Amino acid sequence: MPECTSYRIIADYLPQKIRQAMMNINKDERENISEIRLFSGRAVAFIYPDKVAYLTTVGLTASFRNTSVVVADSSDIEKTVDSLSHYSLHSCSRELKQGFFVLKNGIRVGISGSYSSNGVITEITGLNFRVSRNILGSADRIYPLISEYRCGILICGSVNSGKTTILRDLCRLTGNYQKAVLIDERNEIAFVNNGIASNDVGALTDILVGCSRAVGIVSAVRTLSPDYIFCDEISTDDDSDAIINSIGCGVEFCATIHAKNFNDLIKRPIGQKLMSAKIFRYAVFLEGSESPGKIAEIRRLEINA
Repeated sequence: MPECTSYRIIADYLPQKIRQAMMNINKDERENISEIRLFSGRAVAFIYPDKVAYLTTVGLTASFRNTSVVVADSSDIEKTVDSLSHYSLHSCSRELKQGFFVLKNGIRVGISGSYSSNGVITEITGLNFRVSRNILGSADRIYPLISEYRCGILICGSVNSGKTTILRDLCRLTGNYQKAVLIDERNEIAFVNNGIASNDVGALTDILVGCSRAVGIVSAVRTLSPDYIFCDEISTDDDSDAIINSIGCGVEFCATIHAKNFNDLIKRPIGQKLMSAKIFRYAVFLEGSESPGKIAEIRRLEINA
């Protein structure tokens, strides 16, 4: 993770005692961090693909019981939330209902705490800074399938396996040569700021931010005449129905879904529905959270003639 990018962005949102300890971490240890987690009354945790470490005043330790660990108290959580909300928490009702903030570089900050009766988190007790990576070339093995066959691709993997990273790069490669629409519900793929995408998602790519996948798919098909639609985390019947109802409209889909392998995919009702509709020509399965972004299998699927 290059200095002054995601690591520094996260550090700048945190209280001084945590930020100062983070700056004491060796640059090598800043690489490949997946998440930085804060819990009220507990040690600050660094999550890597292959290990968990805890922040101390002089570096990292494998034990949260180490006497030098940096503990985030309720005041630290409150200060961080103030910073995330730009000191205007009352204006962040959408974030508090959805349970996350999105920062520069597409960093997503998940929120844990107590929900009120109207579905808003009112007492925040934990924050999870999830690092987003823009890795050019991560979809190089997949893009030739699109350029040769003009077909749909389903990217499958577990949590933190790199699905979004590969989808972003595949959108960039495709959108440089074909009309594409990226449905970026949480604004963590392109990270549009002041109308400009911070991440490269293709020269011909239209970006729909803040709408649901289902609404975005219908809108894209009706108004933007895409060759391809890209969307992350297909998970509901509304999502799959919107994709299925777009068959015959001259658009192909590239999407991600939670599934470790093919058996896992077809066990899920939504996976069964997508496979039965025969929309995707290929399913790409990733190795997992210990090797994010690495492809385990590219499987050709049975599709409509």
